[in-house]
Amino acid sequence: MGKTQESERNIRSIASRQQGYFTARQALEAGYSYPSQYYQSETGNWIREGYGVYRIADYTAADRPDLVLWSFWSRDRKGKPQGVFSHETALSIHELSDVMPVNLHMTVPPSFRRSTRTPAILVIHRATLEPADIEMMEGYSVTRPLRTIIDVAAAAAISADLLEQAIRQGLQRGLVERDDLTKAAKLNPSSFFVEIVRSLVS
Repeated sequence: MGKTQESERNIRSIASRQQGYFTARQALEAGYSYPSQYYQSETGNWIREGYGVYRIADYTAADRPDLVLWSFWSRDRKGKPQGVFSHETALSIHELSDVMPVNLHMTVPPSFRRSTRTPAILVIHRATLEPADIEMMEGYSVTRPLRTIIDVAAAAAISADLLEQAIRQGLQRGLVERDDLTKAAKLNPSSFFVEIVRSLVS
């Protein structure tokens, strides 16, 4: 296999895990120099989607390309995304409740810094997430259902009705366990969260 074919195989392997998207840094690691990246873009093989972000032109349309692109926005100097979609956005991703968030909620480490202003569409939350709190999706990561429910309850971000709906659906679909909810309720200062959990798990 020639170098060109190997590079194409590498970048398509990377892109297949990210809904067809990839960063210039990933392309460089796959074997594409910056001049060759420019060539791929100019010839239409790759579509430039933002600063240092490309999409393979013939890749099947992605389900949630916005989540992949904003995940890339949060990458650190090593190219690793720091943001994890959370709160109302995570509820929507997991299809828990009828919540329809206008903004994209993202949790980042407390030390997260960007030199530019945070885009208006993003609501940034700062917290240290444990690996067990995070679920990897296709090109982005999201807080798991239990952590998501705990977060929106603690932030009082949604109505009691939507919170109850999210918990009920989580239980019905086996996404959250009764024992875990009971433990979470003991640590959560939200009185209506405690009441909802008590009514659903008793």
